[in-house]
Amino acid sequence: MAFCGKCGTKFDDGTKFCPACGAPASTAPQQTAPTYTPPVVPGAPGQEDIQDAQNNKAMAVLAYIIFLIPLLAAKESKFARYHTNQGLVLFLGSVALSIVYGILTTVLTAISWRLGLAVGGILWLVFLVPTILAVIGIINAVNGKMKPLPVIGGIKILK
Repeated sequence: MAFCGKCGTKFDDGTKFCPACGAPASTAPQQTAPTYTPPVVPGAPGQEDIQDAQNNKAMAVLAYIIFLIPLLAAKESKFARYHTNQGLVLFLGSVALSIVYGILTTVLTAISWRLGLAVGGILWLVFLVPTILAVIGIINAVNGKMKPLPVIGGIKILK
């Protein structure tokens, strides 16, 4: 069985012209090899980004502990720079949290030492939040992901 290259009608192999459109039977459709193109996923890293992540995982992890070292040592790495920004924002948020905690417990202690001690002890649990965010950031860095941290991930200080 043959097919017309112009209209796609089936006809016998020995036929010289298509019975439906009259096109010569020798004009078979062009057979081209199918080419595979990988799907484009928004936000997916390119090959150079994957290599950068593999080479700078240690610096990215270090960014959540001491952000200054990756800031100076891995200036060219997009991956390390991203995690350094996240670590810097986390550090500044922790400093701000410490200042608010100190002021609040001082004021409450001035009112009543029992009130200051009780509320200060409960508010101390708030310091678990930066620790949890740092662990999430370290896990993302080890896995080679540039995923923003919850709550503070949208803040960008470094470019």
